[in-house]
Amino acid sequence: MNRSLTLALVAAVMTGGAFLVGCDETTSSRTETKVKDDGTVVKKEQKTTEGAGGTVTTTEKKTVDKPNNDGDGATIKVDVDKK
Repeated sequence: MNRSLTLALVAAVMTGGAFLVGCDETTSSRTETKVKDDGTVVKKEQKTTEGAGGTVTTTEKKTVDKPNNDGDGATIKVDVDKK
């Protein structure tokens, strides 16, 4: 009996904490990906959230991935034999 009462109390505290703090709700999300002629990939993400107090927050993230070549498709391979 005592154990189940303790578990119920712990569960109520954990659940009640979530209701008091609240959580952010995502109102809109957009992702845009572009690939340029040289192989560069540009990815833009925009996310708008509304907090528990009614505050609206917009976050933007931009990542650029550039390939490791100079555009002509040539590669150089060097073999070195150490003796």
